[in-house]
Amino acid sequence: MSNGTMEIKAISGHRGGTPGGGVYDQSDGKTRSGTSRDYDVCKLVDTTTCIGCKACEVACLEWNGYDFRDTTFDNTYQTMPDTAWNFWNLIRFNEDTDADGNLQWLMRKDQCMHCADPGCLEACPADGAIVQYQNGIVDFNQEHCIGCQYCVTGCPFNIPKFNDQTKKVYKCTLCSDRVGAGLEPACIKACPTGCLHFGSKEDMLFEANKRVGQIKANTSYKDAGVYDPEGVGGTHVIYVLHDATNPERYGGLPRDPRIPFMVKMWKGPLKWLGGLGITLGAFAMFMHYVRYGPKRVEGEEEKKA
Repeated sequence: MSNGTMEIKAISGHRGGTPGGGVYDQSDGKTRSGTSRDYDVCKLVDTTTCIGCKACEVACLEWNGYDFRDTTFDNTYQTMPDTAWNFWNLIRFNEDTDADGNLQWLMRKDQCMHCADPGCLEACPADGAIVQYQNGIVDFNQEHCIGCQYCVTGCPFNIPKFNDQTKKVYKCTLCSDRVGAGLEPACIKACPTGCLHFGSKEDMLFEANKRVGQIKANTSYKDAGVYDPEGVGGTHVIYVLHDATNPERYGGLPRDPRIPFMVKMWKGPLKWLGGLGITLGAFAMFMHYVRYGPKRVEGEEEKKA
């Protein structure tokens, strides 16, 4: 977890009311009064201007203190086959063809989407392991992580990654330490083409839709659009896509991501039914005790006599 302090919206596995009225201090896991950059923040990724330079990958590694890893050539320019516990930001290179059979490179910056309704937080049973701030950032606190990997199951984007050595789960924090201090995420600062933008969700949606209008008016990409899926309540990382009708072309970006049904059932009806079952069982035991009294061992009274 990063060292920023921002007003919180929700905490995984937290009992009681929603602790959204204060600032969550990661040093001791307590909530205190105060606010810091509590408007909805958003990262805009314009895939139409990405050149695949990977400067954002390098900036992410450097800022978060992770070592550079050996790359593997797999008939693509992509750095790694997938993100990892210590590699949170990956430019996916997707070779595709257009309607006329011409080769296309559809490149997409893959990282945590910071969902408004995060499946990872919904699934996590550990108190304080996952925190969602009022500004939309979803952050992990590895000190409270129990390594159950339920967050992996709850994420429709396949983002959280497990470390076999530490038995903890990691992902992109949207540089919550930088954002909490009023700065932009490190990847935004490193982008040389203006592919990445950062600001309020309202401003980024405005810029994204303006860019889509430009693409439709001046290019042949008439299906261009903004990727901000409603199935997870919208995201705080949005994309401008050449073809918003087929997001799967961009390295498996899901068309309609949603929290898995079993996670919803487990943390919803099944949780309440389980609690009701325990309550009824305890009540039945109490009534049995009231009616029949404590259980006596056969011959116990004779020994006492």
